[in-house]
Amino acid sequence: RPEPDGEAMDAELVVTPPGCAHLGSFKVDNWKQNLRAIYQCFVWSGSAEARKRKAKSCVCHVCGVHLNRLHSCLHCVFFGCFTKKHIHEHAKSKRHNLAIELVYGGVYCFLCQDYIYDRDIEAVAKEEQRKAWKMQGIGEKFSTWEPTKRELELLTHNPKRRKITANCTIGLRGLINLGNTCFMNCIVQALTHTPLLRDFFLSDRHRCEMQSPSSCLVCEMSSLFQEFYSGHRSPHIPYKLLHLVWTHARHLAGYEQQDAHEFLIAALDVLHRHCKGDDNGKKANNPNHCNCIIDQIFTGGLQSDVTCQVCHGVSTTIDPFWDISLDLPGSSTPFWPLSPGSEGSVVNGESHASGTTTLTDCLRRFEHSAKLRRKITTYVSFPLELDMTPFMASSKESRMNGQYQQPTDSLSNDNKYSLFAVVNHQGTLESGHYTSFIRQHKDQWFKCDDAIITKASIEDVLDSEGYLLFYHKQFLEYE
Repeated sequence: RPEPDGEAMDAELVVTPPGCAHLGSFKVDNWKQNLRAIYQCFVWSGSAEARKRKAKSCVCHVCGVHLNRLHSCLHCVFFGCFTKKHIHEHAKSKRHNLAIELVYGGVYCFLCQDYIYDRDIEAVAKEEQRKAWKMQGIGEKFSTWEPTKRELELLTHNPKRRKITANCTIGLRGLINLGNTCFMNCIVQALTHTPLLRDFFLSDRHRCEMQSPSSCLVCEMSSLFQEFYSGHRSPHIPYKLLHLVWTHARHLAGYEQQDAHEFLIAALDVLHRHCKGDDNGKKANNPNHCNCIIDQIFTGGLQSDVTCQVCHGVSTTIDPFWDISLDLPGSSTPFWPLSPGSEGSVVNGESHASGTTTLTDCLRRFEHSAKLRRKITTYVSFPLELDMTPFMASSKESRMNGQYQQPTDSLSNDNKYSLFAVVNHQGTLESGHYTSFIRQHKDQWFKCDDAIITKASIEDVLDSEGYLLFYHKQFLEYE
């Protein structure tokens, strides 16, 4: 990872949303009464009768399905899929430019091509939501907790231990797509399930020393971890994270589709720079490798040895890396197509790695050249466990001295890694969608598709195409 040429601008960018100018056509006569009826019947549905009515009547009027992000027209009685653009077709043909999403209640403007915010509509939505909660016996969202007698007994007998059960969902939370931001959502899911990064932020170890803490990406990541592990199940809206990324990585600004790998590297670079103000960062002696949490977790070293054919002198350089990129041939190939010192290997015969706590592998599925631009869909088999010992610089030195032996005790080998996240891309080079698989604990896997999280099997993970593979050292496994 090369250091940036110049310091990033830390100036805070304040943008005040002007609001939607197209609400005037809806906010006439008894618009609040009509909106309340929509929220009561088709969005929050507090009573059992209302929920039955919603399940029966809320289907797309074109294809007849319940899913695919159903929206209701605010100007007439029409339900349409957002994913299949049936609601778009209705809006265009009828010139009905406003629709409401029937899960979270957001209002979409087809002229603005975005979800919009209006204070009056928000007040009606929250009021009806509170009414629905009360009818369902849920109460206020931030109600105080008073332990029951049984809970007090459990707390007394287990003052320190908090056991994670097999059906525990803590840490699982969807992310709203803010407009072609699936590339960001899948990386956020991987980062929030990185063991050491999670422990760092949940123990509140970040101490911001930037002049403007509101522009610090590390502070926002700390808040994001608190949101993910708060126990809330409703999808999180990462608007501030997106704003900070746009501010500090201007090449990613805008609603165009971006590359998840490029976002990962940009995010790690900004986090690394913002961490330099920490006390740990100040103690770095190596100018190419500081001691911030990002470098401790993600930075490894690639040792290159060049031998002179005349004098047989060896020149050694060590370059830091955040990920290892693997070229894919046109046909199926094993995940790690090399042996130590083999020709044509990814880490060539004279290049070896030095340890990193979290290893990220990028399978180069996007090919860009003067004559060709394409996505490589070759299936690549990747393992749940990865032994990097043969490719470590320490192993090379042992082989040269004739002392190398393959470790037999897995507990004493800290070069073994376990898979904990996989990022996938569906589609073509020009258009597609990112999803991710994350491991909650042990062998429990979940698929994260923006706001939707579903349980997945190990077979689902291993049969996926694979674009970014995240591994962590096995000694970080928790019992």
